[in-house]
Amino acid sequence: MGDYVITTDNNADLPEEYYKEHGVGCTYLSYAMDGVNYTHDNFLPVEEFYDRMRKGSLPTTAQVNPGSARELMEPYLKEGKDVLHIAFSSGLSGSYNSARIAAEELQQEYPQRTLVVVDSLSASLGQGLLVYLAQQKKEAGADLKSVAQWVENNKKHIVHMFTVDDLNHLYRGGRVSKTTAIVGGMLNIKPVLHVDDEGKLVAVGKVRGRKKALLELVKYMDEKIGSFKESCDTIFISHGDCGDDARFVAEKVKEKYQIKTVVINHVGATIGAHSGPGTVALFFLGDVR
Repeated sequence: MGDYVITTDNNADLPEEYYKEHGVGCTYLSYAMDGVNYTHDNFLPVEEFYDRMRKGSLPTTAQVNPGSARELMEPYLKEGKDVLHIAFSSGLSGSYNSARIAAEELQQEYPQRTLVVVDSLSASLGQGLLVYLAQQKKEAGADLKSVAQWVENNKKHIVHMFTVDDLNHLYRGGRVSKTTAIVGGMLNIKPVLHVDDEGKLVAVGKVRGRKKALLELVKYMDEKIGSFKESCDTIFISHGDCGDDARFVAEKVKEKYQIKTVVINHVGATIGAHSGPGTVALFFLGDVR
C-alpha cells in the first residue's frame, strides 16, 4: 500500500495551522447568520461569531455533501495517493454518509487507489483528537490499513465531556426541552453532557453554577479514564469563546495527571451554532465513554 493522506472535516475543530503543518486534508461546512451564507473563504472571526450569538443571532448550518467530499478526496487520488477520511459523527450529521457516497463513486473511477471512510462517532476536538492520534501513527510509519483499523478499534475510547452556559441553544437543537431550558436558566442549572457510543449527545448530569460544572468535567475524567490513566498524556479542550474557563479545566486536569500535551481551541461555528457561547468540552482517552 502506497502513500496516503488523512482527511477530515472542520467539525474536528483542530487549529488551522495543524492541517497545513501535517498535510491533513480538510473539507469545510458552511453556515448562515443574519441572512448571509459563510463558507471557508469568508468565515467570520470566531470571536465575532460568538459575539453575534450573544446578541441574539441564530446561525444555521449545513452538512458536508457528496460533492464537497469528492472535491476534498479526488485531488489526492489524482496525485497517486490513497485516502483515509475520518468523518464527523453519523449520530449528529449526515456528513459521514456524504463522504461514504463520494468515496464509493471515486473508488469506481480510481480502482487502483484505496479509499477508507471512518465514522468517528466523535465531534469537535474529540474528532480532532482521533485525527491527531491517527496522524501521529501515520508519521511514525504505519500504513493506511493499520491506522484505519486502529481508528476503528479506539474511536469509542475518545471520551467527550462538556458543559454549556446557556441551555437555550441546546433547546433550539432539540437536545433539551423548552421547560428544562427555562427552568435551568432561572436556577443557574448547568448540564453536563457526553457523546455516547452511537455518537449522539446525551446528558449525564447537572449541577448548579458554572464553576461546579467545570469541575464536574474533571470528576468525570477520573471516572472514565480507567486503564488509560498512566498512558494518557494528551488532552484536548474546546470552548465557545471562553478561553479562561478552558485553561481552568486544563490546570485542574494537570494537577491530577501527567499531561504533556494540551491543545485548546475554539469550538468552530458549525458546532458552536448548536452549543453556543460558553461551551467547554474536555476530550481524552478512557476505558468507557
